Amino acid sequence: MAFDIDMIKEVYSKVVERVDAARKITDKPLTLAEKILYSHLWDGKPMKSYERGKDYVDFAPDRVACQDATAQMALLQFMQAGKKKVAVPTTVHCDHLIQAKEGAKRDLKHANDVSSEVFNFLESVSDKYGIGFWKPGAGIIHQVVLENYAFPGGMMIGTDSHTVNAGGLGMLAIGVGGADAVDVMAGMAWELKFPKLIGVKLTGELSGWTAPKDVILKVAGIVSAKGGTGAIVEYFGEGATSMSCTGKGTICNMGAEIGATTSTFGYDDSMERYLRATERADVADAANEVKDYLTADPQVYANPEQYFDQVIEIDLSKLGPLLNGPFTPDLSTPAGEEMTKIANTNDWPLEVEWGLIGSCTNSSYEDLSRASSIAQQALDKGLKMKAELGINPGSEQVRYTAERDGILEIFEKLDAKIFTNACGPCIGQWARYSDPKNAPKNSIVHSFNRNFAKRADGNPNTHAFVASPELTAAIAIAGRLDFNPLTDSLINDNGEQIMFDEPTGWELPPKGFEVKDNGFLAPSEDGSNVNIVVNPNSERLELLTPFIPIGNEIKGAKLLIKAHGKCTTDHISMAGPWLRYRGHLDNISNNCLIGAVNSYNKQTNLVKSQINGDYAAVPATARAYKAAGIPTVVIGDHNYGEGSSREHAAMEPRHLGVVAVIVKSFARIHETNLKKQGMLGLTFVNEADYDLIQEDDTFNFLDLNEFTSGKPLTIEVVHVDGNKDVVKVNHTYNQGQIEWYNEGSALNLIKKQNA
Repeated sequence: MAFDIDMIKEVYSKVVERVDAARKITDKPLTLAEKILYSHLWDGKPMKSYERGKDYVDFAPDRVACQDATAQMALLQFMQAGKKKVAVPTTVHCDHLIQAKEGAKRDLKHANDVSSEVFNFLESVSDKYGIGFWKPGAGIIHQVVLENYAFPGGMMIGTDSHTVNAGGLGMLAIGVGGADAVDVMAGMAWELKFPKLIGVKLTGELSGWTAPKDVILKVAGIVSAKGGTGAIVEYFGEGATSMSCTGKGTICNMGAEIGATTSTFGYDDSMERYLRATERADVADAANEVKDYLTADPQVYANPEQYFDQVIEIDLSKLGPLLNGPFTPDLSTPAGEEMTKIANTNDWPLEVEWGLIGSCTNSSYEDLSRASSIAQQALDKGLKMKAELGINPGSEQVRYTAERDGILEIFEKLDAKIFTNACGPCIGQWARYSDPKNAPKNSIVHSFNRNFAKRADGNPNTHAFVASPELTAAIAIAGRLDFNPLTDSLINDNGEQIMFDEPTGWELPPKGFEVKDNGFLAPSEDGSNVNIVVNPNSERLELLTPFIPIGNEIKGAKLLIKAHGKCTTDHISMAGPWLRYRGHLDNISNNCLIGAVNSYNKQTNLVKSQINGDYAAVPATARAYKAAGIPTVVIGDHNYGEGSSREHAAMEPRHLGVVAVIVKSFARIHETNLKKQGMLGLTFVNEADYDLIQEDDTFNFLDLNEFTSGKPLTIEVVHVDGNKDVVKVNHTYNQGQIEWYNEGSALNLIKKQNA
């Protein structure tokens, strides 16, 4: 039986009336995304038609999911909200704070030793406030959610950008910052700009070496890392229905890599099979009763150009295996000869040192089984591993079942390391080097989602490429980045030329899933007697102090940094070893913007102070300005804040005295996070004004006292030579969000309202 089955049935009990009302109000057939959006309005039954990309709308999500790194700050904020219990089903998953080094057993023990303070805090807060808790080792949040909580037609938010993985089961699952999660946990509406809609029509059928992973790698190559910003991607067509549920999850998962609000598929037979296989027949039965409301209206898929803002068509029969990277997830290259040419042109190392399979993107039973079929061929055909291989199963259920069925043993015979059921290298939790800053240039291939510089191992010289699990396994065995298993052969122990057969695998375990201890702890019915203790001398946890409103008189603000080129949340607030401080705002602020490239000297973590003219680290310079009572400004390029949902990338600058971030364009989640923390997130009206900003500039906000929805702001930029430029900046704040700014943060407003 499913978790929260009564809640799911309640959602289905309302969907018919609400979707029918929305169809009448909009006077047109509806996409699946629209059906879920209109059936989850905060005010209930739809009363008006919303304009895509323009109207801010209040929604009522069904549940919230948090991973341990982001849950710390989210729960620290929720503790201030004045609530006795979460208002919607919520879970916490301990998957980020486990470093991959020696193997699952030792790594998990080490994590429990060094992070016990954080795990105990999360467990006690969960117990007190009615939150389900998944222990360290239970699995990666998004795989666990897919196995236990996702349901067709539902709406979920999660404090991780890859929450979108649940779209593989027909949800609208959206990554948010912790402050957004706190709103919903506290029983308040969640606000989102009504998304635009991108339709991806999949024709044909996957076969051979082509995997669901290749679909999203192809889409990323088409639309770019920011092409999905502000949009929901909805997949449909015969190719979509022919794919497995977990394959759909992989495609939705990496929708975060194109900036999409979320991605989803209509309810179909593969989802029903997955629900029943994961012991949720009750959800499947309930979904079947309203299945026409859990996919788009037939007219939409018959004539998609009439109902989507953009339509992309991909013939799966013509799609081949791809590798995306390095340093960005949208640079797509076909396997084989073309990779040879491009790698040589760009001086990418062709020798591959590691292959990594797993993460929240590709850690299902199906993924492991298909990759293991390649590993088994290596054993059968006398091939030796040329690269090292690491495996991260997605959950304890997947791990236990894969071990039972002999899948993990196959990898182990090739000397692969089976890491913990956790994120590991995918989010920088990988003890690959003792000194990553000075590590050599190299290439790795993985089935993860993100591949920014330093992301996996902290080494800026690691060229990371994203591929399907089966291609990752083949390339790890071959040891070459340009190996194409469709055309290339390898020499075995006997000197024979050997080619791989096509990968095979199981959509679902033939003998069913099995697990002894899935790692779940249910909360107390009454948590009022649960005490939460935070040591005031802790380096890992720190109770929050409310932010003070910035106000409408910003004069004499100094430039902290003008970021050059790509500036992701990894650049603003690195993960890896810094994850240990995610519950301590002051300590983690010591990594603020240390990965951003200074536009003036093209170096990282070295900016000029206008107090003394010296160059120093970004956090130290910001602290000096703050101590002197001088506000600061950050300037950025396009898609600023791309990547993870981590709100630390907004909270750290706010904590260090940054009052405004002015860029050419924002990634959706980061822009919202800035707003939630009571800061100004602004965009240049004229993008060329980015070039006007000089290293010693001072900023005076001329009309902030007239801060209103839809009205640009004016900034006087004073240069060191006395010359001035007047710059116009846009914003997307509505009146409610302006109240967040006026109160100092969204949380301050919640506390005020609750009081």
